[in-house]
Amino acid sequence: MKVVAFERAKQGTGASRRLRNAGKTPGIIYGGEAAPELIELDHNALWHALKKEAFHASVLEMEVAGKTAKVLVRDVQYHPYKPLVLHIDFQRVSAKQKITLKVPLHFKGEELSDAVKLDRCIINPIMNEIEITCLPADLPEAIEVDLSQVVKGDIIHLSKVVLPKGVEAVVHGGEEDPVVAVVAAPREEVEEEAPAAEAAADDKAADKPAADAAKDADKDAEGKK
Repeated sequence: MKVVAFERAKQGTGASRRLRNAGKTPGIIYGGEAAPELIELDHNALWHALKKEAFHASVLEMEVAGKTAKVLVRDVQYHPYKPLVLHIDFQRVSAKQKITLKVPLHFKGEELSDAVKLDRCIINPIMNEIEITCLPADLPEAIEVDLSQVVKGDIIHLSKVVLPKGVEAVVHGGEEDPVVAVVAAPREEVEEEAPAAEAAADDKAADKPAADAAKDADKDAEGKK
């Protein structure tokens, strides 16, 4: 994807406000061997580009003053309630250096699984994106999770997701194999099981006084002895 930006000479709150009033968005390009570069972009074009999933998970071709560079979107600041992009950061990337980026997960094939077709299960995604590391040339726009073979009660871990060649998952927080999705029983079954569980709990609670009384009787008998 190609992005056209323009050099920005001035910085500061006042200059940025004037840019936004003129329909522009201030930004910056940093990283690599070149110095950070202040830029401005057409706000409306940027706003529509940011709505595309691939814009956030792709290596972009940035053109500034006739020169091009490979970049990634690294940070976007939005207005709290207005449809307005306040600022955007891009990072230069090298073809020979690995990058780390979050990419979306696309769940496919669930309608073909026995869990959905026969058991009427519901597949609940736990993660909608994962962090990966790879060379820029190997960066996927998204990673597909095949659900066509899942069965009732399955728990899909990250280790079961087939990653594209050259791509490795990055896991944080000490969790070695996080859960990506779970195959849950139909709501009717859950609703039917709930009263049964409550009834079992009530029976257990009803038996407790009798059991406690028997224990007390045994203690009294032992005390008399």
